[in-house]
Amino acid sequence: MDELKVFTGNSHPSLAQAICEYLGIPIGKSEVFEFSNENIFVRILENVRERDIFVIQPLSTPVNKNLVELLIMIDAFKRASAGRITAVIPYYGYSRTDKKDQPRVPITARLIADLLTTAGANRLLTVDLHAAQIQGFFNIPVDELTALFILTDYWKKKKIKDLVVVATDIGITKRARDVAERLIAPLAFASVSVAPKVKLVKPAAPTKIAQLDSSARARSAPKNLPTPSILTESILAK
Repeated sequence: MDELKVFTGNSHPSLAQAICEYLGIPIGKSEVFEFSNENIFVRILENVRERDIFVIQPLSTPVNKNLVELLIMIDAFKRASAGRITAVIPYYGYSRTDKKDQPRVPITARLIADLLTTAGANRLLTVDLHAAQIQGFFNIPVDELTALFILTDYWKKKKIKDLVVVATDIGITKRARDVAERLIAPLAFASVSVAPKVKLVKPAAPTKIAQLDSSARARSAPKNLPTPSILTESILAK
């Protein structure tokens, strides 16, 4: 543990403190503040030469400020001759902009990856990326952890009646299905193009995903099911 140092910016210092308490080590000493002209200044207050450095900084609100803080901190550690710099980003901002889905738009998730690498990060540690393909944007190792097991165990203990897992978009359907399977619950996914009302029907068949509207019934849905009036339905049953 003598070689390991944990530092944090202003994004979530309480998280960094909790991690250090769990590891039984003191949190790294540093100054990270903003001048009146909104320029950010970072100073490392202890020796980090050849140390294994972990910088904890979720890219949550305010996203841009926290991102710049992280980049400047990584650069400071690189110039202080740190042995290895791991950017710990539990929430990876801009992750939804991970593809060029219309003309003349950026792939911002890739841009963030390039910025982190250029700043001097040697490794990325994150949790539940919006899409697994984001790992391929990096030329450095990426460790993607998941909170799926912790969250599903929590909801199991709640013993909620008539629990339904809803995927908010098509891209998250696979992960929502994994959650539904662990909870043994029906799975639905919402469509942006229709009203947010969901009507769910339990089937007798195994797992099926079907999109239904008022004019047509999906071919994959069981024939004895009534057609919902509005929305999209995905069903899990054993």
